[in-house]
This record gives sequence, C-alpha cells and structure tokens, in this order.
Amino acid sequence: MLTAIVGVNWGDEGKGRMVDLLSEKYDIVVRYQGGNNAGHTVVNDKGKFILNLMPSGILRDGTVNVLGPGMVIDLEHLCGEVRRLQDGGISVTPENLKISARATICMPYHKLMDCLEEDRLAGKKFGSTRRGIAPVYADKYMKKTLRMGDLLDLDSLEERVTDIVEWKNLTVERGYGHEGVKAEEMLSWLRKFGLPWRDYICDTTQFLNQAAEAGKDILFEAQLGALRDIDFGIYPYTSSSSTIAAYAPVGAGIPGQKLDNSIGIMKAYSSCVGEGPFTCEFSGVEAERLRDAGGEYGAATGRPRRVGGFDVVASRYGAAMQGATEIALTKMDVLSYLDKVPVCVAYEIDGERTTDFPTGLRLDRAKPVYEYLEGFGDVSSCRKKEDLPQAALEYIAYLEKAVGCPIKYVSVGAERDAYITMF
Repeated sequence: MLTAIVGVNWGDEGKGRMVDLLSEKYDIVVRYQGGNNAGHTVVNDKGKFILNLMPSGILRDGTVNVLGPGMVIDLEHLCGEVRRLQDGGISVTPENLKISARATICMPYHKLMDCLEEDRLAGKKFGSTRRGIAPVYADKYMKKTLRMGDLLDLDSLEERVTDIVEWKNLTVERGYGHEGVKAEEMLSWLRKFGLPWRDYICDTTQFLNQAAEAGKDILFEAQLGALRDIDFGIYPYTSSSSTIAAYAPVGAGIPGQKLDNSIGIMKAYSSCVGEGPFTCEFSGVEAERLRDAGGEYGAATGRPRRVGGFDVVASRYGAAMQGATEIALTKMDVLSYLDKVPVCVAYEIDGERTTDFPTGLRLDRAKPVYEYLEGFGDVSSCRKKEDLPQAALEYIAYLEKAVGCPIKYVSVGAERDAYITMF
C-alpha cells in the first residue's frame, strides 16, 4: 500500500504525530519535498523530538526512511539533527536511512540570499524561515545546484563550485552589495558536512520501485500543507515546493507508482506560521488563549503561530487539493477550555458571502463569517469513540460533513496512544 500523509491547511497540522502513529503499519517512510524550513514535533515513549529533515518514521525500529529527490538538504543541519537523535537513543544508520543521490544540496549562500532578500523586502517580506529554501529551489530550476550524488566524487567538484560561486556573486556582490561568497569556504563546508553521508547516498528510485513491486507498504510524509503549495497555495506566501499528495510519487523518485490513499491532516482549529492572508485569524486575548492552550509556536523557528477558529472554506479546498480519502483531526483536546467553539463557515468579500476559497487579491479582502458550536469539555482521556461527549461527536460530525471527507482519526493529546479511531 502506498499512502501519503499531507497537510490540509497552512502546515503545522500535526503530520509528524500522525506519521509516528501510523508508521507502525508501514515498511518505509519517505520525505518527498521541502527542506528544514518546517518541523514535525513527535512525542512518544522514547521522548520528545523535533524533526526538520528526517522522516518521522526514524523513531520506529525496523522502519526504513528515505530522503527523496524532491527535497533540498542542508548538510550542516542534517548533521546536527541526526546528532540530536542519536543523543536521544535513536539509531541512524545506512540501513534505516537512505538519501537520494538526486536530492539537492542547500548551500550556505542559499541561506545568505534568503536573509538578504527578506531584509531588502522589509515590511513587504514573505515571512521566510531564512533557511535558503526559495533560493535553492530557484537555483535548482536554473540548473545551478549541487546534488547529493556529487558528494561521492568531491575531488571533481572544485571547478563546478568555482563556476557556481562566480555566478552567485553577480547577485550577492553587485546586487545586494554584500561581501562575496568564497569558493574554498564552500568546498570546505561540503567536505566537513557532506563526507559523513556518503554511505547513505544511493539510488532510492531503484530501492523504492523494488519495494513497491515486492508489496512493501510505503508512507509518504509531506511538509507544510495544501495552502502552502507553490501552485495551489496562497501564492506568493507559499513554500517553493509542491506539498500536495499527487506530487508524492514524483518527489519520492517513483513517478510511475500510484497512491492508494491520501490521509489529510487538519487541526480542530486553525493555525498559521508566516505572512499572507489568514482569514479566520483571531487577535488579542482570544488569540493568546488559543495559542497558549495549543502550544502554537513554530517547531522550526519558534515563532508564535497565528491562530483562529476552524476554517471550513479553507479546509474543504485543502482536502480537495490533497485528494484526501480520509482525515485525521488533531489537537481536539486543545479546545476543552471553550464554552462555545468558533467555526468560520464562510467568507464575506466585497459585501458578498461565499463558501468557495478565493485566490489572489480577493482572498486578501475576505472577512470571516463565524458560527459557534457547543463546547465539549476535556476529551484528553478519551481513547474510544464511546468515550467522547455527545457535543464532541457532534463537532466531529459537523466538520466531517462540512469538509466532505470522513474523519477516521481524532487526536486528543501529544502522546502516541492519545487518539481515537472513529471507524
């Protein structure tokens, strides 16, 4: 079985928690896009882990994890992330981690370019994580990047790196007026942080195709959500990669394979890190209470997340873009303090009400139309559908109907066993 776990909204929906839960049923977990610009927080019997590049399946003994060709990999960050995992007792070896030779390397000058551009934009910035993601994807499509497979022959890289750095300095020095990038420093960086991964680099396309043909179960783990997709998200306030499930086989390196399932992850309320339109956003005390109750701070950046009530309009659109066959609803327990639960059921744009998710400038002008459902109290101890209060069941049924996709899992806490299977 080939299954994608994907975000329905703006990201930060709790995908890592669900991958950790469901990976028990899968032989292989694959990250297929993005870099270390977002994080998945996982709490299980081994501890609490924040994963940026690593698939969440790395926390499962016996699971093979793959970094696919659609990813952009900061080698220095990868070294630090794996070191923290190993310090936490997690084994990371070439047997349980395989890195595609086609994956792109995110270089230090990509991070520099990201910071220089955000600083130039000032008040018009996109809210980048400043980790080089947009610049490295831009260079990838300019065909001026290095790939992980290049680390297998470092001696031949000197001329290539020199040529790329000369080109890059046209922008760094003459465009931004910053001190130029030095080729020798980039080569030293590649040797220091690249050499440890040479035994992990392989033809993951061959590995995954053989696994699929042998009937292995493969789980594809996305970063961010549908509304951050470069094509279908809230452009230009998106990521620079494709976050949708349909891209999973492509970004994983096996475009000839087809998904069997797409599990969409969405929160019982809304949250958003970064800039861009967020129609259902709360402010003031209302926002602070929800943010604190949900611990809504970015796993990769630590930035406070913007929060709001559940957004039916955005979630219906996101579930459709993800081709979701079922939904996992996370952080249901966070809403226990509310007597009335706010739900954004429609948008008002230029005096007209709509339930269709708009694009472009119309989205910027959208205002939320809220309705309130009955609060359901503390559900954190519930482990079966029968344990849930009637008001909680009604809230789940309401969201299920509104989004148009069955809700199979409901998470009521961060721990591995804190969930309910609805059917």
